[in-house]
Amino acid sequence: MPATTPDVRVRRVYDAPSPDDGTRVLVDRLWPRGLAKADARIDAWPKALTPSTELRHWYHGPGQGDHEEFRRRYEVELTAPEAAASLDRLRTLAATGTVTLLTATRHPETSHTTVLKEKLTG
Repeated sequence: MPATTPDVRVRRVYDAPSPDDGTRVLVDRLWPRGLAKADARIDAWPKALTPSTELRHWYHGPGQGDHEEFRRRYEVELTAPEAAASLDRLRTLAATGTVTLLTATRHPETSHTTVLKEKLTG
């Protein structure tokens, strides 16, 4: 039987939870503004998988950092022991069912979530 690609989705945390979300994983370092924890239905919040504060400030700061350079720097951060262990745990979850990566960012397609999804499905 051929291996199947894990079902990993990316959604904004502000969107209402869906019954087909599977395991809902918040992948932002900070709790989303204005969102009650009871309403979020978060199953996991592995902060070690999130970009460092320094990298976030560089990427979103004055002059805005380049996305490809952000990706490169973030991939390096994901090799740190705690981040790598969290990524392995997430891979295990994704191998057994749907995982939905949740972020507060307005543009998930140019955020760290695209890197995480590729790491989990690639």
